[in-house]
Amino acid sequence: MNLKIDLTKLRRSLDDSFAAIDDRVEKNLRRVLTAYQNHRVGVRHFASVSGYGHDDLGRDTFDRVFAEVMGAEAALVRVQMVSGTHAIACALYGVLRPGDEMLAIAGAPYDTLEEVIGVRGSGQGSLAEWGVKYRVLPLTDDGTIDWNGLATAIRPETRLVLIQRSCGYAWRDSLSLDDIEKIIKWVKQQNPQTVCFVDNCYGEFVETREPTAVGADLMAGSLIKNPGGTLVTAGGYVAGRAELVEQAACRLTAPGIGCEGGATFEQNRLLYQGFYLAPQMVGEALKGTYLLSQAFHDLGYSVKPLPDEPRRDIIQAIALRSPEKLIAFCRAIQRNSPIDSYLDPIPAEMPGYETPLVMAGGTFIDGSTSEFSADGPLRDPYVVFCQGGSHWTQVAIALEDAIKAIQNLEQH
Repeated sequence: MNLKIDLTKLRRSLDDSFAAIDDRVEKNLRRVLTAYQNHRVGVRHFASVSGYGHDDLGRDTFDRVFAEVMGAEAALVRVQMVSGTHAIACALYGVLRPGDEMLAIAGAPYDTLEEVIGVRGSGQGSLAEWGVKYRVLPLTDDGTIDWNGLATAIRPETRLVLIQRSCGYAWRDSLSLDDIEKIIKWVKQQNPQTVCFVDNCYGEFVETREPTAVGADLMAGSLIKNPGGTLVTAGGYVAGRAELVEQAACRLTAPGIGCEGGATFEQNRLLYQGFYLAPQMVGEALKGTYLLSQAFHDLGYSVKPLPDEPRRDIIQAIALRSPEKLIAFCRAIQRNSPIDSYLDPIPAEMPGYETPLVMAGGTFIDGSTSEFSADGPLRDPYVVFCQGGSHWTQVAIALEDAIKAIQNLEQH
């Protein structure tokens, strides 16, 4: 296999793609600026309160700003949410009741939700243990939504439809906003009362709309992914219809407290500043996906998305076809990280995952996928999933080293 590539020529070939990303960044930044102006955000909003977190002006205003940008009635943005999975779990436990059914319509969801749902593990209070039924509408053989199956999939007991926007650890296309809008329309035609919930992780600011702006009743995600702009140190969000957001808040805190609680621990300025930077950071990450996709496509590897396909999240998947290449790739990314560059990633068990993972993430915020990282499960076809990057030039530097690392394996 020819593993030589001219990265300078590669970058210049992507000028049109990079220009299109810059145009999208401008549109998304206008949304953010308009919301900040509409809510008269000022220095006073950076202050926090302690204890219960009652009457936190900065936090409550940020909830409203976030909701406006997302095209939602309400939002719950809290540093107490430890991950995107936690935010999603709050939403699911808030909305679903014993006897309800949850239908996953884009195939099986991301690994970390398996124990939340109850398809793996026991004794931890999963949805299944609380009497919530679960069903999956499998993807078609080519990895797309089964539209024929979806047309008749909603049953009277189907309380919630789970729409995972990103590919997760699956070799499939992530969903576009047009896909999500179409799914919601088809679900609502069968039962207007079924809640359409979107796992929005990795998708914020990739397009110029969000799921709640195209009909989603509720969505959730992580603040150390796209909307935190690489600055927010922890947290997650739920956004959508006001009564559903309050139900999720009651699972995060307690019934009767809901959205009224949750101190922000002097994090308000970072929340506002990170959210302001988020469109630009997402744009840089998207440029990195084009570099990775084009380079490894030219080298003969299978990639998703392809270089000429539109981006629907900030993830670039590359099928490396061997565990040795997967590990070598991740080690190259780690070597070119600002933090912990001296560490060698090794496969290991991770909480919430069934398969050992190898993960590279020399990030300022532990686990941040707004910053450049790469990981993948040790299972065939040994796909590495790259995400984030606060500037595309870091991706280019790491890419050059990753190609050399794989070249060394090919030669030996």
